[in-house]
Amino acid sequence: MVILKRLELADDDLISFSIFKRSYDARKKHALLLVYAVDVEVKNEAALLKKFRNDRHLVPTPDMDYQFVGHAPESLDERPIVVGFGPCGIFAALVLAQMGFKPIVLERGKAVRERTQDTWGLWRKHVLNPESNVQFGEGGAGTFSDGKLYSQIKDPKHLGRKVLTEFVKAGAPEEILYVSKPHIGTFRLVGMVETMRHEIEALGGEIRFQQRVTDVLIEEGAKGKNIRGVTLASGETLASNHVILALGHSARDTFEMLHKRGVYMEAKPFSIGFRIEHPQSLIDKARLGPSAGNPLIGAADYKLVHHAKNGRSVYSFCMCPGGTVVAATSEPNCVVTNGMSQYSRNERNANAGIVVGITPEDFPGKDPLAGIELQRKLEARAFELGGGNYDAPGQLVGDFIEGKPSTQLGSVEPSYKPGVHLTDLASALPDYAIEAIREALPAFDQQIKGFAMKDAVLTGVETRTSSPLRITRGDDFQSQNVKGLYPAGEGAGYAGGILSAGVDGIKVAEAVARDMLGLDAVGSGAQPGPGCSY
Repeated sequence: MVILKRLELADDDLISFSIFKRSYDARKKHALLLVYAVDVEVKNEAALLKKFRNDRHLVPTPDMDYQFVGHAPESLDERPIVVGFGPCGIFAALVLAQMGFKPIVLERGKAVRERTQDTWGLWRKHVLNPESNVQFGEGGAGTFSDGKLYSQIKDPKHLGRKVLTEFVKAGAPEEILYVSKPHIGTFRLVGMVETMRHEIEALGGEIRFQQRVTDVLIEEGAKGKNIRGVTLASGETLASNHVILALGHSARDTFEMLHKRGVYMEAKPFSIGFRIEHPQSLIDKARLGPSAGNPLIGAADYKLVHHAKNGRSVYSFCMCPGGTVVAATSEPNCVVTNGMSQYSRNERNANAGIVVGITPEDFPGKDPLAGIELQRKLEARAFELGGGNYDAPGQLVGDFIEGKPSTQLGSVEPSYKPGVHLTDLASALPDYAIEAIREALPAFDQQIKGFAMKDAVLTGVETRTSSPLRITRGDDFQSQNVKGLYPAGEGAGYAGGILSAGVDGIKVAEAVARDMLGLDAVGSGAQPGPGCSY
């Protein structure tokens, strides 16, 4: 046995083992190399660690068991409110419920299965429900995505492990605990979200759907502003001194309300661009060579970046192997694209955002909401270019590079539903973005042979890469100027995908619990970590 030989152990010295991490190296021309990290339980561990103390590949297993900060007393009469039930809101509510705080969750959209039907209404019938779509509803935008569960956040407390463990409990495959790039896919996410909702309810939490928050109750105190509750579209008022804002990046009307109420926020960078589609077989061959098609690897992905001559950075965003491009608008007369795939990742096309980074200096004004204004302008233009019926404007890569309109598809059939209207995308984005993407595509072809193939399809526009603003918070995770208000997740500018949003939800739930229990604040909520959105 490999483990016994590697550790120079007798058979009865090995108590148990499990896979801790599995990755692969497909760079070899003729062989696939699987790389395993194994968690091993042995007799006389101290002696073994001493024997191999100079071996950097043999270290004690880190303690990744989650530790709650405390538990609510039975006499606690206040219930925290969580606004939004995407990944951040789900984990904030779940951890609060597990600690006994019985949170009230307010979600403007519908339960996940009803929401799925409304989403199909846009994809299949050109009918948009502004309150129930890819952006709004149980599970958040991440439900209609590739279900990626990896990020670049710093995670010294292993909160990401808590997220993954809860997902496995809810029905995700156990492999997400150890594969190098775990993902779940849309269909599995639907059932998992329902299971997690039921656990929150069983622990005394309350989830209320189709409950849009239209106002926040802020009281001026001797030491500043304090949250006292929220008002719903129905006119109902709910009182609480602890409100978590897990809004998602598309709750534009709520951002506008918070801005009017004086909640401090600032514009932040995000990215704009198009979705690109290639045959998945082309990507597999270019990335994996002879290992293409190996079931242990599955469909190949990629990550690309190019620094253009005009100073802009162009990069691939949220790549979806074997997936589809989806309609992701939440506002009438706008077109927005995103990528989605199932767990199997077996659709014919690969897709990814090809996006250009922009900063508040590019926005039409200095207002914190100016990024939203730019998004709306681009999304409305995409609606117009697509024919005014929620079809998306599209163009072949070869025509885009040459600067001429497309009139006929080639070998790549675009997957966007309800449909793609071929046109010239040159007016879909600012000139600097078009210039940078035109330069980047041939450069990417040097890294992935065939990336700039003439028949590949660009579909516009990709504008919801991340929140265009940040609701700033302090080290205690509370709003910079309203005590008791906890901005959280991607919408508040503190996460960039399912895993990082879930981790942020846990951090904020812990901060709320500490405050309600009168414990000292721990950690820092001031700086967001990087991550991959969806």
